[in-house]
Amino acid sequence: MQVVLGADHAGFELKRALIELVEELGHTVVDVGAHQYDRSDDYPDFAEAVARAVVEKKGERGIVICGSGVGASIVANKLPGIRAGICHDTYSSHQCVEHDDTNILVIGSRIIGIELARDIVRTYLGSRFSGEERHQRRLKKIYEIESHYLKK
Repeated sequence: MQVVLGADHAGFELKRALIELVEELGHTVVDVGAHQYDRSDDYPDFAEAVARAVVEKKGERGIVICGSGVGASIVANKLPGIRAGICHDTYSSHQCVEHDDTNILVIGSRIIGIELARDIVRTYLGSRFSGEERHQRRLKKIYEIESHYLKK
């Protein structure tokens, strides 16, 4: 699987460790930055870059890391077709794929440590959408809401 990763200064070090993990798991990494530490960079730039790459099919899934994960999640979800979920536990990291077919995982580097982040990413990348009727029905409602507001 092609996995797009991006992080601001707060997630810079964690991103480096997660790139290594993603590659160890046999996936290909598309790194959209930050490529060097810059404490004045802004999370919207990297969250948008990951989301755009997923929308443009440069990767099947994305991972965004910032300080809390909240801002990056808000930004990523602004792009049509993106379903980004912030996860700081392994249950959410598999459930968000299995039930919500998320295509971007968002992590707050100031919220969790490296080993938990590794477990979350491992679980997220190993999960698949269930395809159950109830989950498809709910996704259809999400698409309808999104398309309604895109028309305005």
